[in-house]
Amino acid sequence: MILQALAGYYEQLAEAGKVARPGWGQAKVSFALNLGEDGRIMSVLPLKQEDQRGKKTVWVPQLMKVPEPVARTVGISANFLCDNSGYLLGIDRKGKPERAKQCFQAARDLHLDILKDCSSGAARAVKAHFENWDIQSGESCEAFLADKEELFSGVNLVFRYAGEYVQNDPEILKAWENYRDQNEADEKGLCMVSGEQDEIARIHTAIKGVPGAQSSGAALVSFNAPSFESYGKEQSYNAPVGKRAMYAYTAALNYLLRDNKHRSIIGDTAVVYWAENGETAYQDIFAEMMDPKPETQDVLNDVFKRLQQKKAVDTEDIRDKLSFAERFYVLGLAPNAARLSVRFFYRDSFENILRNLENHYENMDIRRPSWDQNRYMGLWRMLQETVNKKSKDKSPTPYMAAAAFRAVLSGAPYPASLYTDVLRRIRAEQDDSESHIEKITPGRAAIIKAFLIRNGKKEVSVELDEKNTNIAYVLGREFAVLEEIQEKANPGINATIKDRYFNSACATPAVVFPILFRLKNSHMKKITDKGTEIHYEKLLGDLQTRITVTEGQTTAYPKRLTLEEQGMFILGYYHQTQKRYEKNNKEEK
Repeated sequence: MILQALAGYYEQLAEAGKVARPGWGQAKVSFALNLGEDGRIMSVLPLKQEDQRGKKTVWVPQLMKVPEPVARTVGISANFLCDNSGYLLGIDRKGKPERAKQCFQAARDLHLDILKDCSSGAARAVKAHFENWDIQSGESCEAFLADKEELFSGVNLVFRYAGEYVQNDPEILKAWENYRDQNEADEKGLCMVSGEQDEIARIHTAIKGVPGAQSSGAALVSFNAPSFESYGKEQSYNAPVGKRAMYAYTAALNYLLRDNKHRSIIGDTAVVYWAENGETAYQDIFAEMMDPKPETQDVLNDVFKRLQQKKAVDTEDIRDKLSFAERFYVLGLAPNAARLSVRFFYRDSFENILRNLENHYENMDIRRPSWDQNRYMGLWRMLQETVNKKSKDKSPTPYMAAAAFRAVLSGAPYPASLYTDVLRRIRAEQDDSESHIEKITPGRAAIIKAFLIRNGKKEVSVELDEKNTNIAYVLGREFAVLEEIQEKANPGINATIKDRYFNSACATPAVVFPILFRLKNSHMKKITDKGTEIHYEKLLGDLQTRITVTEGQTTAYPKRLTLEEQGMFILGYYHQTQKRYEKNNKEEK
């Protein structure tokens, strides 16, 4: 199913001219070697271009159409007209001169074989280069002086002749096509992607762009051990994919992974997504949905409103109306040695995916401080609530991140690890204004709320619910009131009961709350305003009436709270605290 979807997307890309046809590929090229008629390297042309990466401008290799590169392993395999300095010059910086010579010899044999019947000026120049090039003295070539270090570092190089790239020469193009036709002699069979008879690809093109995988690329379909073979079929013959289908799915996937605008990194997982009809506007909307910015909050509101009214998306940023019925795909890939593992693959109508996203954001909706105007919290920002802000590695747990992403897309229950990781961070951290660290952030409270609604089937409100009689929720509210009393009695206090007692009060209230109420009596004596004292006593009295002694207990407070109840405790504390801040803001105004 994944390969079929990618192969279908390739046809859309090829029709739009965004990817090359079979026999051709795209490579990141850093330099061009300008050849003279006799094959001598006259000069080196840098091909890197400026690219905006966030706030930084960096120089990156130019993406260029070249003859399809081979799938390399540990052996020596030369590419035609585009390769690194080891193959085109016999020189590299790997400290293995003998291997470099073997690489050059392989490239020499390949080029002379393909171009043996070519007589164009470009072909003659390339043949002369391989026939006359001296590896021993080549490194001292004057043309290399300016870019010597980078030139031999393994970057891709191409040839130019008379101001044109050699791979664009008509006679060389024809020679390459003939060579490919003559060398396609693999066994034929039924392609499991297209369902048609085709030559089966023995080795699949490498996939590049997945963080953590090999820089040279990794295989999505690969068999290289006897334990994976069956009925005597080795390598990729074990899962027969025709050469055309193989080229199509690998070209489409490499295109998606190069598209930084429509690719996301979640933990160690690279996430790509596309619409069946190839329209990028669907990808744009999805990208905004997954990572909403302050300036795009209104766009999301409009999309969700149209979704409810069953109207097509038609915003100022999108000229064409988008159909909610269009099929949409989301694929998550993670590194796994020399291969890629599929973390998740999700396909559904664009409408259902947007509905699941809308439901997720409704679950995550919570009362926020006045300074936080982001109603929609993107997935990456949500996952950051599970990591230690003081650690060097601020990446969320890979499997948890992928599972959370899958749950958001499909509407399935959130992974339990998302909830427990948030509780763990709340227990481990203390408020630290200097380091901008909060124990209970709006994001963490939102995650707890969403988890309890979807997984625990709890009824949790966006803001303070004064009618809620859940004992854990009421205890959280009580703790917030007791903390407020302490701060009112001791203005400017550095550490409150939250720093010392919150974790234990959340887990074992029966042990801690009697201590907190004794402390409260001392704090109340310091409050000189009688009206304020009466207000707090009345508020605590009202909360205490909601806590009843169950049969068999000696105290109204539970001895222990379950993980779900601890989440309700935290929400009660958060809601009560936000109500207090809201009141203070109104008084200040």
